[in-house]
Amino acid sequence: MTEFATPAAARWLDDAPTAVAIEHGPWRMDRVGAGLADIRFRGVSVLRALRVVVRDADWRTIEPRDVTVTGGDGGSITIAARCQRNEVDLAWTATLSLDDTELRVDLSGVAQSAFDRNRIGIIVLHWPSDAGSQLWVTHPDGTSTRTRFPDAIAPHQPALDIAGLEWSRQGIDVRLHFAGDVFEMEDQRNWTDASFKTYSTPLERPFPVRLDPGDRVAQSVTVTCDGDPESGAGDDAPEREEVVLGAERVFPQIGIAASTASESSRPRDEVRAPVTLVELDVRDANWRAALERARQDAGKGLLDVRLIARDEADVAQLVDAVAPLPIARLAVFDATTHVSEPVLWRVLGDAAAARGIRGELVAGTRAHFTELNRTHERLPDAPLTFSITPQMHDIERAQIVESIAMQRLVAENAVRIADGAAVHVGPVTLRARYNAVATTPYAADRATDVSGGYGAERVAEATDARQTSPAMAAWVMASTFALAIDNVASITLGEARGPRGLADETGRFPVADAAELLIARGGELTRRLENLPDGCWGAAFPERREILVANVADDDARFTIEGIGALVVPATDYVRQAY
Repeated sequence: MTEFATPAAARWLDDAPTAVAIEHGPWRMDRVGAGLADIRFRGVSVLRALRVVVRDADWRTIEPRDVTVTGGDGGSITIAARCQRNEVDLAWTATLSLDDTELRVDLSGVAQSAFDRNRIGIIVLHWPSDAGSQLWVTHPDGTSTRTRFPDAIAPHQPALDIAGLEWSRQGIDVRLHFAGDVFEMEDQRNWTDASFKTYSTPLERPFPVRLDPGDRVAQSVTVTCDGDPESGAGDDAPEREEVVLGAERVFPQIGIAASTASESSRPRDEVRAPVTLVELDVRDANWRAALERARQDAGKGLLDVRLIARDEADVAQLVDAVAPLPIARLAVFDATTHVSEPVLWRVLGDAAAARGIRGELVAGTRAHFTELNRTHERLPDAPLTFSITPQMHDIERAQIVESIAMQRLVAENAVRIADGAAVHVGPVTLRARYNAVATTPYAADRATDVSGGYGAERVAEATDARQTSPAMAAWVMASTFALAIDNVASITLGEARGPRGLADETGRFPVADAAELLIARGGELTRRLENLPDGCWGAAFPERREILVANVADDDARFTIEGIGALVVPATDYVRQAY
């Protein structure tokens, strides 16, 4: 039996890296693995994180290994690591230097092999609560621009051509100076990351870039802070108001995705939903078999069919195949751009009408909210959709947990873009079902059946072992409540079965019970629970006289609900409480 370091780790079935405190003068931060997190000056957390990243030609992050740490006296620490996977092999050191007002990190990396990279270097993560703050950007030519950290999620980079940044946070003036490359900033809330990110190299430059053995990378960032914290700054536990019930609204329909796993993963007791989502990629030889499996998975339910096409002929062929089936929703996405391009949409509408398909036609993207945010002005005036995975940039447990609040923000931004039209979210999965930003050409599946799996089953790193963990039940419930806002008409969870699903041949996973509770409440009246403690998400269902609350935090949550009474929600768990 596997032993875990903490109760939270046991609930998640993973051991998150241990945080090691670093303190010097007014500075305090945590070293987590090979990176720095929660960087504080005089008690104020001025930066979320500072890391070294290596991303390959398909934008996959190569996690550091063989991490060693030396020093610690006199305000100097050196972190050494190696990022190695497949052809990528980079050895690097990062030296941290601290004094009374300045933090400096110097990076030196050496390629150990020949490989293509899209990015290598230092990244700085800023807190999402910086949104709206005034920001001064210094450019390499010495000029400067005044802007702000964006409030609404920015579709494109809010700051470009960066040599330095300056802003204030809770009374502390923060200045960054970069050397070794030109930097820019992106709004990572697009991918449900709880951060803005400043990184190099500018995306307008060609990528990937070839490195040969011995090629070097050298960068530095200097963080200078001054000022006195505002009153109350740095307080971690502000006084919380009593939890109250919000206005009544309709809970979204909850669906599940068709399984892409091998047939051997079929459980005896399958979870079913009113609607099952299936993605059909015409480039794959087994797309008809995938459709037939989805029909079987759906049972007596309806299908939400997402077509992936190269041209008009593909759309017509796909619509012909699905026309005889019970369709709840039908969407089409370009195989290259991953969005509902106008020409494909027109063919979809005409073909669906000609074949008498009564399901709702949906536009948007099969990829991240990012693609919807960047392309919505050219998309059809129709109900919109996008999918969610919290691990585009980071696979740590904290990233998964902290994405929940960003999912609420993403849903709010999607509803704003939809401008009164319905929004359909999903699938919501721990890992990406496919790589939407790969530069490597798509490798079509040549199999004509799906007995060995298809789609995500054949995608490297699409499966997360935490899918089977007890904590996953709380995460799915919290995610659903975060996304369940006005005008979000449906939310599709992960797959029905298999390693990315709710059960497999060994039995049901803990998440299956939570999914069934949510599925059964689709379309019912609900009242959001407001002012819940951090990490808690929940709702009341008046017709059932019950409350569901999920807690994704590592500590138990205790609070009182106005007119109902006290409630305790265990860490990384959920409760179902009558009232």
